[in-house]
Amino acid sequence: MPTGFGRLWTAQTVSSLGDGVTHAALPLLALTLTRDPMALAVVTAAGTLPWLLFGVLGGALVDRWDRRRTMWTADVARAALLAIPTAAAALDVLSIPLLAAVAFLLGLGGLFFDTAATAYLPDLLSRDPALLERANSRLRGAQTAMSGFAGPPAGSALLALGRAFPLLADAVSFMLSALLVRSLPATPRPVPEARESLLRQARAGASYVFRDRLLLGLALRPAVGNIAFIAVETVLALFAHDRLGIDTYGFGLLLTAEATGGLLGAGVASLLGRRLGTGAALTCTAAVEGLAVLGLAAAPNPYVAGLALAVCGAGMGATMVLGPSLRQAIVPAHLMGRVASTSRMLAMCAAPFGAFLGGWLATTYDVRAPLYTAAGLLLAMTAVTATMTSNRRVEAALRDAAPADGPGHPESGEPVRESVPGRPRPTEVPER
Repeated sequence: MPTGFGRLWTAQTVSSLGDGVTHAALPLLALTLTRDPMALAVVTAAGTLPWLLFGVLGGALVDRWDRRRTMWTADVARAALLAIPTAAAALDVLSIPLLAAVAFLLGLGGLFFDTAATAYLPDLLSRDPALLERANSRLRGAQTAMSGFAGPPAGSALLALGRAFPLLADAVSFMLSALLVRSLPATPRPVPEARESLLRQARAGASYVFRDRLLLGLALRPAVGNIAFIAVETVLALFAHDRLGIDTYGFGLLLTAEATGGLLGAGVASLLGRRLGTGAALTCTAAVEGLAVLGLAAAPNPYVAGLALAVCGAGMGATMVLGPSLRQAIVPAHLMGRVASTSRMLAMCAAPFGAFLGGWLATTYDVRAPLYTAAGLLLAMTAVTATMTSNRRVEAALRDAAPADGPGHPESGEPVRESVPGRPRPTEVPER
């Protein structure tokens, strides 16, 4: 692994620790202000709206901008932003609208950082599929360990000291991440088509995803998954408190159980891919997630709930290593930002629907209803996308990508060949 990867890994590890603190503290902060499930859903949904409004355009901008500079600038901006709710918490003027606004702006910063990081990694690793899988496994493992394993208990403990402390900790993590990212080695800056508008370039990136059945299948999994998981997340604090009798500190431990499974899943992802094939492994992990959420819904006590979340986390951890690694290996470098943002946008656009679905189901029926619904959605998605991401399609895509990431211009939309039935590959010419 190149030296620069260690700095990137450290930066994302530090930032993920801060994210984990906020991940546990934000719903608990909201619970101190309201018990209305729909109000909690507003806070959850706000963080995902930037992807709905600016996702594809953000990817087109990242393909024009210096990716390293985009990452550290987004970190600095998010650190400065967190000063507002930190001060509001210290002055005891925190409110649901303020939390929702902060979640929205943090989501906007995350849009640019995550897209730039996804596009930067293949350049750093020379688009080597094996290195990409190893790198994503380490990044995902660190992210899971920090944002889920270490961060939530720390967030709960800091919240006990005062409302401002978790937010301040996250701000410090963003600043440390920015300093590390700024020291990363430079990579070639994308050169966009000067005569094309931003909107046309964004549309070309989206078209590339929708015309490719494998990329579309990889995008649909997290899209449907986000509807399910955000529906669960929206009511999880309420479910844990009312149905399982879990207190504030116990809620942090419950999230830690999910992170423990995620860490294991990220660690065994490469092994699963080799034994089953990447496509079959993705189908298996999706089925595991659905069954685990079903077990969570039926959990009679905190211990069974923790086990179910750990199994679900293992499936998610493996999926989030295998899927992005495959996408980074088969997508041309000059399109990476747009393809990554389009795929992420589909997932994040589904999240607000999941948040409001979870709030509505809990209000109309019962706090367990969102969990049962989420399990059904995950299992249905597994059946629908299984053929789209089959081993045969994966192997054909890797063969197609191997000869060259050469001259390419998917904007033309003309198919080159049908290496897999129903899977057209756009013709490419150089971007000038």
